[in-house]
Amino acid sequence: MSTPNAIPMPLQHIASKPRRELPPDTSAPTRGLPIRQPPKWHAPLEWLVRGLAMVAILAIALIFGFLVKSALPMWTTEEVRKEVTQAQMWFATLWPGYDAAENVWQPVSDVPKYGLWPLLTGTLKSTLVSMAIAAPLGVAAAVYVAFYARGRVQEILKPALELLAGIPSVVLGFFALVSLATWLQDAFGFDSRLNAIVSGVALSLAIVPVVFTISEEAIRAVPATYVEASTALGAAKWQTVLKVVLPTAAPGIASAIALGFGRAVGETMVVLMASGNAALTSWNPADSVRTLSATIASELGEVVFGSAHYAVLFYLGLLLFIFTTLLNILGGRVIDAQKAKVKGR
Repeated sequence: MSTPNAIPMPLQHIASKPRRELPPDTSAPTRGLPIRQPPKWHAPLEWLVRGLAMVAILAIALIFGFLVKSALPMWTTEEVRKEVTQAQMWFATLWPGYDAAENVWQPVSDVPKYGLWPLLTGTLKSTLVSMAIAAPLGVAAAVYVAFYARGRVQEILKPALELLAGIPSVVLGFFALVSLATWLQDAFGFDSRLNAIVSGVALSLAIVPVVFTISEEAIRAVPATYVEASTALGAAKWQTVLKVVLPTAAPGIASAIALGFGRAVGETMVVLMASGNAALTSWNPADSVRTLSATIASELGEVVFGSAHYAVLFYLGLLLFIFTTLLNILGGRVIDAQKAKVKGR
């Protein structure tokens, strides 16, 4: 009588034989491509690219060092410190001839005044006006070209928008000075013909191509499967754009806006010609303004070398350098956060 787990007699001789290992199948193709040695010109090209990167880093370091060296007399030279101090630049001071303490920029006078807040407020006003126009227009144009424009319209609109980047800023400033200022004053009745709104509108013409180009590349980089899946679920095109495409392309769009903001802060000729160049501490965008970059451009050519005014102008340049650097770092953090948010979905 056999047990339930016993192996039947005809199969015992098969189970008792040891298993034979099959020989490897040499006819099967190997996975992957064969490893090849890089061409001879690869190493010199790699060293060239690496050298160019080091030259760029060195150039930035030299520029920063030159700005620090030229602005250093504000802290180390007693003659300069007698004429201008950090407290006078950043805080309101009771100047001779003024009834109350004010922050004033009048470097060429019997008593030189180097107040920074009129320049800082003027820079922020022109930049914010330009970004309020350029950011939505640039992103909207990128969406239109990528999803709605077809055929001849796309072939004309995209090169035309990108062509704005090639127009010299002095041409944009001259256009704002001669024509745009008159149109806006007649339309809105500004007391000052040249003001922050005029300079901001003209400045936006130089920023729109930057925002448009980078935003369009980010939108076109969205995987087509995302759009197809949204369409298959019954979403309209505008719903797909708002709820799928723009959130996915948000890191690239944030990068475009950050670069545009940096371009607006450092722009010189447009604001020099269209802002009115009046150093006023006012948040009214209809008032004339004076920016940091325009101040450096207009005064550095006539200032006495080594004077307090000379050191202050390089101090303004150092502030611009630090501000744009911090802005780029902040923009990078925002982009990383947006990428992490997109990946987490």
